[in-house]
Amino acid sequence: MSKKIVIIGSGFGGLSVAIRLLARGYDVTIFEKQNKPGGKAYVFEKNGFKFDAGPTVITAPFLLEELFSLADKDINNYVTLKPLNPFYRIFNEDGKYFEYNSEDDFIHSQISKFNYNDIYGYDKFIEKTKPIFEKGFVELADKPFLKFSDMLKVAPHLIWLKSYKSVYKYVSSYIENEFLRRCFTFHPLLIGGNPFNTSSIYSLIHYLERRWGVHYAEGGLGALVKALEKLIYDLGGKIEYNTEVKEITLQGKRAQGIKLFDGKIINADYIIANSDISYTYLNMVNQRVLKKYSSTKIDKMKHSMSLFVLYFGANKDYSNSTLEHHNIILSKRYKELINEIFNGKSLPDDFSLYVYMPTKHDKSIAPHGTSLFYALSPVPNLKADINWNKVSLEYSEKIIDFLENNYLPDLKNNISVKFHIDPVFFRNHYNCYLGSAFSFQPTLTQSAWFRPHNKSEDIENLYFVGAGTHPGAGLPGVISSAKIVERLIITN
Repeated sequence: MSKKIVIIGSGFGGLSVAIRLLARGYDVTIFEKQNKPGGKAYVFEKNGFKFDAGPTVITAPFLLEELFSLADKDINNYVTLKPLNPFYRIFNEDGKYFEYNSEDDFIHSQISKFNYNDIYGYDKFIEKTKPIFEKGFVELADKPFLKFSDMLKVAPHLIWLKSYKSVYKYVSSYIENEFLRRCFTFHPLLIGGNPFNTSSIYSLIHYLERRWGVHYAEGGLGALVKALEKLIYDLGGKIEYNTEVKEITLQGKRAQGIKLFDGKIINADYIIANSDISYTYLNMVNQRVLKKYSSTKIDKMKHSMSLFVLYFGANKDYSNSTLEHHNIILSKRYKELINEIFNGKSLPDDFSLYVYMPTKHDKSIAPHGTSLFYALSPVPNLKADINWNKVSLEYSEKIIDFLENNYLPDLKNNISVKFHIDPVFFRNHYNCYLGSAFSFQPTLTQSAWFRPHNKSEDIENLYFVGAGTHPGAGLPGVISSAKIVERLIITN
């Protein structure tokens, strides 16, 4: 008889590990709190608009193609991935922008708009970042770090690659222009990291984008989630929606099943949690068995910032605006603002935004002649003293005013649908501890062996996939975590 696997949560980590284990012949059931799959990659559908709730940037598409090939399927029969050009358009406080793709000549021309001398520095940056990419992503992203000796083996390489430097300090050693420094150091924010204390290892994200491009799933990221859901069903897997797990049941220190909020108990050979790790340890297991990840330990760890995300649809086609598909709009302040987001106790007066306009290239996700957006602002998590019930509406209007005055003329008069999510939503809806959108920050001392392991250190037969475990947040990270867990289970 095939061994039974229970997976808690249907984010990309949960969906990916389900596919891998189903292809191996395991009996797999996913239990999902929400009414459809995706976790933070949920889709809000309102008035004909299909809003991707969370992740929107697809990199390293070969990781997705691999999931389908494991089942002898062709990804193109399930979903269409299209390369984007440019990858991002990044604006400074004056509205001038830098954009890039994978072509040296194009990137050089963009750099020369701000500082011609930085062309040489950028080429040097790419040359020096290649071995970081080869070690940090190609070699280590899908390898477990279960023993300290695993860390000791790679320590000399990490020192040689200057992993002790922050992303910002590392980039600044090659790039002179301050705005260009910001353009090449914003990436850690996309995985919950502060560029000023995130290890320079994460500078590999820019190299990874150049290597395989940035892609978009036709129909939105929700179309990719649906494709993975269909593949799971085609493989004989099961997904129970509107079913929240209350507890991981234990026999001694060994996980033996789950208990639902309706009281039902399901036993299994292995439990895989795609749920927030801090929430899982604090709320879903008996605290007496926890030695490493006690409540005191979790409270001391650095959790990522949260997010305020404003979703809106406009009865106007803004395709000819200066905005691209993916946009980063940077505040005049950079280090100071980021410090307030990660360490402050109040909501900053200014903001930087990631603005997503998928209708630039895909008209199928919105009514004819309209435009769909989301504007994401990194904000402090719930350790800060912010009353989101009081400030959210004012904050959303502030974002709308800014976009109308600088990028989207007459926006207010054209908005037909508008809503938002904030740190309280992340805590209540996604069970994110402190409303943290990316779990633990990717600092050097919270990466690899120092990050919660893919196989629980405290509980036997409990495994983790997703942003909070190795290798970290972002689609390549959470999909790679699924590959790690698959290997750990089949070799157990």
